[in-house]
Amino acid sequence: MTDTLTREIEVGESPQHPMRRLLRRARAWVERHPRIRFAYRFAVGVLGATVAVVGLILVPLPGPGWLIVFLGIAILGTEFPAAHRLGQWLKCALAKAVSRWKSWRASRAARTSSTSRMDASRS
Repeated sequence: MTDTLTREIEVGESPQHPMRRLLRRARAWVERHPRIRFAYRFAVGVLGATVAVVGLILVPLPGPGWLIVFLGIAILGTEFPAAHRLGQWLKCALAKAVSRWKSWRASRAARTSSTSRMDASRS
């Protein structure tokens, strides 16, 4: 990832970020009320599952189908540990794939430039 993107992710994940503090306070309030906690978990489950299913339906169509699936998993991951673990695994696997793709592109560009230099020297 680029340095700018990495810095932005670190700022967003910081526990001192104002939005994180607000969400922590709201979450603590929900935890103090059992009925609301059940309704909240149910709503998160329905919303996350709906978003993930809509994403799966959109996968064969042009557009951000997989991105929507990952968003649904992230929504589910806010409440359910198994979905959170799946999201972390997907994030790691995607980072590895992007890294491999970038190194493949760099090696291919190096091969192409060396081949074109060799062709130029033959002329």
